[in-house]
Amino acid sequence: MTDIKIIEELDELKKSLRENSYRYYNLDDPLISDAEYDGMMNRLLEIEGTYPELVTLDSPSHRVGAKPLDFFEPVTHKIPMLSLANAFNDNDLRAFDKRVRELAGSDKMEYAVELKFDGLAVSLTYVNGAFLLGTTRGDGTVGENVTANLRTVDKIPLKISGFQELEVRGEVFMRRSDFEALNEKKAALSEKVFANPRNAAAGSLRQLDSKITAQRRLGFFAYSFPQPLDSLATHSDSMKYLQSLGFPVDPNSAVCGDIDCVIDFCNLWIKKRSELDYEVDGVVVKVNSLRLQQELGFVSRSPRWAIAYKLPSTEVKTKLLGIEVQVGRTGTLTPVAVLEPVLVDGSTVSRATLHNEDEIKRKNLKIGDYVWLHKAGQVIPEIISSIPELRTGDETDFLMPHNCPVCGESAVRIDGESAVRCINISCMAQIKEGLIHYCSKKAMDIAGFGRAIVEQLVDTGLVKSIEDIYSLTEQSLAGLERMGVKLAAKLISAREKSKSKPLKNFIYALGIRHVGERVAALLANRFGTVDNFLEASYDDFIAIGDVGPEIASMLILFIKDNRERILKLKEIGVFLDGAPGSRSKLPFASKSFVITGTLSAMGRSEAEDIIEGLGGKNSSSVSKKTDYVIAGAQPGSKYDKALALSVKILTETDFLDLIKQYEK
Repeated sequence: MTDIKIIEELDELKKSLRENSYRYYNLDDPLISDAEYDGMMNRLLEIEGTYPELVTLDSPSHRVGAKPLDFFEPVTHKIPMLSLANAFNDNDLRAFDKRVRELAGSDKMEYAVELKFDGLAVSLTYVNGAFLLGTTRGDGTVGENVTANLRTVDKIPLKISGFQELEVRGEVFMRRSDFEALNEKKAALSEKVFANPRNAAAGSLRQLDSKITAQRRLGFFAYSFPQPLDSLATHSDSMKYLQSLGFPVDPNSAVCGDIDCVIDFCNLWIKKRSELDYEVDGVVVKVNSLRLQQELGFVSRSPRWAIAYKLPSTEVKTKLLGIEVQVGRTGTLTPVAVLEPVLVDGSTVSRATLHNEDEIKRKNLKIGDYVWLHKAGQVIPEIISSIPELRTGDETDFLMPHNCPVCGESAVRIDGESAVRCINISCMAQIKEGLIHYCSKKAMDIAGFGRAIVEQLVDTGLVKSIEDIYSLTEQSLAGLERMGVKLAAKLISAREKSKSKPLKNFIYALGIRHVGERVAALLANRFGTVDNFLEASYDDFIAIGDVGPEIASMLILFIKDNRERILKLKEIGVFLDGAPGSRSKLPFASKSFVITGTLSAMGRSEAEDIIEGLGGKNSSSVSKKTDYVIAGAQPGSKYDKALALSVKILTETDFLDLIKQYEK
């Protein structure tokens, strides 16, 4: 039997460690030294090591990490973790305000505004006061169980009081100062450094060994209760209550009585965000009234009552060291800027596309120039302009080559176009890029056939065209560098699996100029089979909405030049709906579907693929011609319109039951 004095000492140690941890991490007001804190923690670990039966879920000992896990268990969120719609300027914010006030039937609206952190959204579940489950956002419906790692984050309370069960959501992040210290340590050990604080936080939180997570000094801010509490009337009340429970809350927030105040807050943080020790990429604007939030509801995968204002990308100065020319899958020669590496919005940038010769002239760029750089849409590095006043006279003009830099054949500029193209269809660069596109996820989705593998296949002569992919064997792959027996078998298996992709994927995979995913889907829905597609005329293409003369002409030319190749792929067994008239016999033939809300058993694109595979058509809007509306969690206005038009509504369970009838 455990000595009562040991139990009393353990309880006192836990209480003291919790209180001092809260004062240190949440209030920045420690009462004891680090050495004293470490001494108490070591004594706690000593007692729990001797008396393991006394270890509880809320013990501060969990802060130092547990034994490594083999994998992260998937967890379905009780309430989906939805994303927010974006606003990029004042007009977008005013349009949001107008929509909200019209839906609420009010002339005025109060908003809660707070910073949008560039970290990882997480969900924390407490049962009988103890932190029991912590998950990542995942795809919004299913996340990963990272409880052991989240327990090591000092700012997250391991115990709260007053609730039988409570879920709290927030953001895990890494401060810039801790990020820099971590990278310095990794560089000193000749280890790969992290690209930015968000990647560092993600890599730290998803460690199988939580002891590593414990060493990474992750931060946390709470920002919501997904299930509103009856005692709270506003979002700002919720934030105060979170703080009273011991959760850290970002102090940089405000309550605004109108949209002008919201815009002022956003403009303030455009100027001030560099002063923070953590990365933010926007401002979250929420209707403050929790009652109104419930009434406004959701549309698609985002709430009607909130929006994320994206802060404009930071502009930085760097030097244009050179311009390289790359060759794409359609033969287009694309100039790419080689830059003096510079940190932009959390990541180091050393290259940026310049698109074409005209853009270089328009931006007045010379090799050796200092330039202004930012991230377009906060993602893609883009040169804004040169800085002519910093020129020394040593700068040089860029000249687009008259020959392809890969194959040496002529490169020409077609009248009416800004692009310069290599005219050699056997150019190795075009072959490689075309194959990479064909195998990509949104095309034929041949897992494993990425850039490195495709370049090896082409360089060794094993593959010279799309058709050659289907003649590869495990034995022929075995000769490639770093290619083991298991990997070769996986590649062949992925290739065979890809043969059953829908016609829309195949058309998109062919890499026809101007034919993206949307046009490929329109063509597949219109013609149904590859034979019908190959026999279509110019007028047939023009008759399809959104297919204009330029695309129709390109389709006719492509089919003329590639008919035999496509028929050969059909003989190989690529795509299953290749027999004339077969689509009309499929169970969903001539049926139109609309999906609204969040599906839990599958992603929306997977559901759309199933519908199209069974002969149906996916639509983005509800009309009298719609046959079925599939309603997931939190359906939007499409659900209401379906009710008004008496369109048949299927729950997700109804849909799953329906497709089970046609499973082979």
